[in-house]
Amino acid sequence: MSESSFLSPYRILDLADERGLFCGKLLRDLGADVIKIETPGGDNARNIGPFYHNISDPEKSLHWFSFNTGKKGITLDITNPRGKEIFKQLVRKADCVLESFPPGFLDDLELGYEDLCSLNPGLIMTSITPFGEAGPYRDYKDSDLVLWALSGLLFICGDQDRPPVRISLEQSYLHAGADGAAGTVMALYHRGRTGQGQKVEVSILKAMERVAYAAHILWDARGKILRRPGSALKIPPRGTTTPLIWACRDGYVAFYLFGGNMGAVSNPALTRWMAEENLASDVMKKMDWPKFDIGRTPQEDIDRHIIRPMAEFFKRHTRKELWDGGVERRVMIYPVNDAKGVLDDLQLSERKFWVEIEHAALNDTLRYPGPFVKVAGDLCQVRGRAPLVGENNEEIYLKDMQLSGEEMVNLKANGVI
Repeated sequence: MSESSFLSPYRILDLADERGLFCGKLLRDLGADVIKIETPGGDNARNIGPFYHNISDPEKSLHWFSFNTGKKGITLDITNPRGKEIFKQLVRKADCVLESFPPGFLDDLELGYEDLCSLNPGLIMTSITPFGEAGPYRDYKDSDLVLWALSGLLFICGDQDRPPVRISLEQSYLHAGADGAAGTVMALYHRGRTGQGQKVEVSILKAMERVAYAAHILWDARGKILRRPGSALKIPPRGTTTPLIWACRDGYVAFYLFGGNMGAVSNPALTRWMAEENLASDVMKKMDWPKFDIGRTPQEDIDRHIIRPMAEFFKRHTRKELWDGGVERRVMIYPVNDAKGVLDDLQLSERKFWVEIEHAALNDTLRYPGPFVKVAGDLCQVRGRAPLVGENNEEIYLKDMQLSGEEMVNLKANGVI
């Protein structure tokens, strides 16, 4: 491990499930020695898809690969009496413990924060739970959908005339993981100044409520409820609606039809571009765009003379053609990228955003997003692939803890590791 990394002196024991995997990944990117502790046979998060080449296998989960980069991996049953003792030995030399068990679970095992502090007074424990460790929701079960809904974010996503929608990837756990990593780093800094360890508590619901701040601010300031805008923009006073997302030849683009000075550059430039292909209406060509007031224009006029010609123009071109032409002509058109579009993005490529990581067990090299910040040297890097099940058992148990080979065999036979 490089001595230049932000967190290179620190060892972190990661007990978290999918709710907290991202927390440990971020801390590992910053250079901490993160040991992912799985139950014997492997963590249940290994069964979360999608999978490499669609092969359902705990050692081929792309979800697991993504959120455990660079970590070491050991197996240990902390509910087993001998497993508890081994875990306590690990805690004595650790700086942090990450966990996402239900509130009270570790306390019942006598492995809670107070128990572990008696072994290591400077220990930091970061706990990520759905609703926090107190309050009427403390023991409620969660899912990403539940947390999206309760936070208020689900209500504002989608079209007004349809049910709400959520992003398919589990965003709530990512926000909680980022908050957990930030809290852990702050606690380490505090310990460096005072010598005091502490417990860091992250409520996933609270993390999501912070993301929904725009809806809260609108209510606090104006007493209004933010509603789903959908893929169209409704302009007062007549409520005239204009699209935000437009179909093109190979997908979709985003284009805002602004009125007045907001559209004074983009709208006439797009009109000239459309006129070159005989698609601009007479109304568009004669329009005094800086004085164009969408909200006072009848919907039927907007649809007939502006929206329909624009829609026809966009359908004739690819995302790249519209993006490149928009940059050249100063028209605010943006491609709506799918996964391949993101991978092919020239800006990300030029800035070396993607990193290649070898997976010897797959006989393949996979592409990953790079570090979350660009800094000099090795301060923040994606530090290798995710561990295989029990990959570092010998390194940790035999070398670090100096258990005997015979004891390792017995521990495995008895389901402890």
